Amino acid sequence: MSTERRTLIADTAIDLVAAAGLRGLTHRAVDGAAGLPAGSTSYYFRTRTALIGACYQRLAELDLADLGEDGRAAPVSALSGRDVAAAALGGLLLRWLTVGRERQLARFELSLEAARNPELEADLHRAGQGARSQAAAMLAALGADRPREAAELLAAWTDGLLYDRLAGALARSRPAPDPAELTTVARRMIDAVLAPRVD
Repeated sequence: MSTERRTLIADTAIDLVAAAGLRGLTHRAVDGAAGLPAGSTSYYFRTRTALIGACYQRLAELDLADLGEDGRAAPVSALSGRDVAAAALGGLLLRWLTVGRERQLARFELSLEAARNPELEADLHRAGQGARSQAAAMLAALGADRPREAAELLAAWTDGLLYDRLAGALARSRPAPDPAELTTVARRMIDAVLAPRVD
């Protein structure tokens, strides 16, 4: 029950941040939105910092599930061939721009808080390692000379694309996400991070 309750609290907190930003994230608001008795959220997460840290952890779990870690699909690290990898990354981008849109908005909002609160830096860093490790394994299988470095760049470009499409200056005027276009963009990103490094 404790694990289920913690997950419910983290999921509810993420939903609140997606809907109202960090100003909407309070222990009392989480209790109310989750249908929990008053004081439940503060029982499990005494401080706001602890609650945000739980959000980071839960967001990482959900991202890894999307990457295939939950058994619904082959893990990204097992993909071979640039076309297959591009199709998988394009599919992830489509998911995160549509059904996962609110979660990604919350992730950006919550990530910015770590820039203002040094106590959250370690939690955010830890949360980001799983997806980067998966990307590094995929890129290593595709022949990357420096897979960790390539994964960092791919993660940065992916985040940049998501931010631009979800919250950038032209986000509201863009057409609906197109699967073929996203796969093409994903292939270009993969090709770029796999290009031989010129020192």
